[in-house]
Amino acid sequence: MEAIAMTPTLSAETVDDLLDEYNRNVCNVIDVVAPIKTKRKPNTQKTPWRRTEIMQNLKSDCRRAERKWRSTKLQIHLELYKISLRKFNDGLFKARQQYFSEIIAKNVNNSRTLFSVIEKLTTPPDQIAPELLSAGKCNEFAVYFNEKIQSIRSNIRTNQQNHKKLEQLQPLRDESTTMLEFITVNPKTIEETVQQLNPSTCCLDTIPSNFFKTVVKSIVTDLCQIINCSFQSGTVPKSLKVAAVKPLLKKRTLDASILANYRPISNLPFMAKIIEKVVFNQLSQFLTFNKIFDKFQSGFRSHHSTETALIKVINDIRLNTDSGKVSVLILLDLSAAFDTVDHTILLHRLQTWVGLNGKVMQWFKSYLEERSYFVSIGNFESDRLPMSCGVPQGSVLGPLLFNLYMLPLGQILQNCKVDYQSYADDTQLYLSLNPDDHGPIEVLCDCLEKVNCWMSENFLQLNHDKTEVIVFGNKEKRTAVSNYLESRSLKAKDQVKNLGVLIDSDLTFSSQIKSITKTAFYHLKNISRVKGLMAQKDQEKLVHAFISSRLDYCNGLLTGIPQKSIKQLQLVQNAAARVLTRTKRSEHITPVLKSLHWLPVSLRIDFKVLLLVYKSVNGFGPEYISDMLVRYEPSRSLRSMDTGQIV
Repeated sequence: MEAIAMTPTLSAETVDDLLDEYNRNVCNVIDVVAPIKTKRKPNTQKTPWRRTEIMQNLKSDCRRAERKWRSTKLQIHLELYKISLRKFNDGLFKARQQYFSEIIAKNVNNSRTLFSVIEKLTTPPDQIAPELLSAGKCNEFAVYFNEKIQSIRSNIRTNQQNHKKLEQLQPLRDESTTMLEFITVNPKTIEETVQQLNPSTCCLDTIPSNFFKTVVKSIVTDLCQIINCSFQSGTVPKSLKVAAVKPLLKKRTLDASILANYRPISNLPFMAKIIEKVVFNQLSQFLTFNKIFDKFQSGFRSHHSTETALIKVINDIRLNTDSGKVSVLILLDLSAAFDTVDHTILLHRLQTWVGLNGKVMQWFKSYLEERSYFVSIGNFESDRLPMSCGVPQGSVLGPLLFNLYMLPLGQILQNCKVDYQSYADDTQLYLSLNPDDHGPIEVLCDCLEKVNCWMSENFLQLNHDKTEVIVFGNKEKRTAVSNYLESRSLKAKDQVKNLGVLIDSDLTFSSQIKSITKTAFYHLKNISRVKGLMAQKDQEKLVHAFISSRLDYCNGLLTGIPQKSIKQLQLVQNAAARVLTRTKRSEHITPVLKSLHWLPVSLRIDFKVLLLVYKSVNGFGPEYISDMLVRYEPSRSLRSMDTGQIV
């Protein structure tokens, strides 16, 4: 850390030169402090917890005692050897627990990393297929991913000729509100920003991101200089516009030789994420203050989530059902939506719909221009290919830019008088109707046609095969509506998957509960297999990461369902508590749950709903939830008027 603090002050003028000089300085310091050394890798790798200095000393003491006993055959030396062996085994057990404790503590909020740790312990690690380890194969992947996107855009261009032009939509924002320049950042802001980011290291990084976060105070002055220069010049360094893409097999059971079975996982330099996070914070503040966000867009926004979006939709559907009406819900599916975004249209939207101008607009133009990517497998890389469209995958700004790209869609749906909810590229339309009145269905079909036209104009492809329709309400009434929908080429299903939740026409959520139970018991089985490798407090973190998180996901939707359905989820929680505390089946579970301070499942559901209501009433929830909660104001003075009751 002291060595990195000695890096020379940056003296270049352009932001590209500043970044190049910074990278050179860091590399020079690292070459002095920790020069690269070639070391022969042994065929057999020791487990990480065996490689510590303490374990090496304990092993040496044990070997020495063993040799002494074997040479003398004396009883005293045998006892000393047994003592040394016991110390070694105890040390090994503690070292192993400490190793996993550190991993779990660092990744307690990162389920993906925790899952990979458990997978490595319970199943053999996947090896990269030897036929993939070549520059030629990397180029094949790069070309395939590029051609896939270009093919989608080509199909969209063909379809544009078959669609009628929509009326030009006008932004609803106040034209006097503009964002002309970024605010200059200081070292404190940079340090806070860096600590907020996940330490995901890219092969393009000069130093590992974990190490970067520990030495950020030593290099924060250089970071400030680079970021402020980028803001003032309105340019993004070229080296930060390159993405390293790794092909990931969609499912372990798929054929590894077929390119279509892989999805591209993009990774950007850590420095790029720092700059983007600073821009993200400033832009989000501007958007929130000027109310530019779409009210019903819940993706990647504070106080919004998939659960709040689903609660709004399901609540409206339940109210419609209670009033004797039938509800129709349509889930739209887009093909590679983030990858087909047109840069020219996006820049126009940022300027006219958002109000970006001056240096800010210049910066975003530089951010989108001249981007490229390459495919990396093992130590092999493909040639670099240009990224002429799409918001950068794996970036901090990508999801936010996509939300802004989709702003006109909300206006179209509001003009059609159709209720909707969006979460990034997942859009759902819904309305209520009387079974004998098919007028709303005609409105819905007309709205779908307009949505299809708008998406085609904006280089987004609506996947009709994966677009799903479901009808809610009385069984006889919804059957009549389903038959009419089928005559309009909209085939209704009895069950759909919406934002990760299985929803059936009767809103029993039985399939969702079965899915949670099956997945939770799978993870619980794996946790029980490795519980001897770690302390109870670390096992509890794993239980919360894999079991409690599934029991809690969108559990606000389960309000009002029969207790016998909730009991299935309670059995999962009971099993998790027994595994964690090693309690027998014959023993009562209630004292065990109390000792762990775990609320039973039914109370967790009540708590979730109460928490959402509290947050929404006090301005920490989505606006569409707050609008549902009207404070009770009696017509005359009552003692209950100040108790915060809701109508």
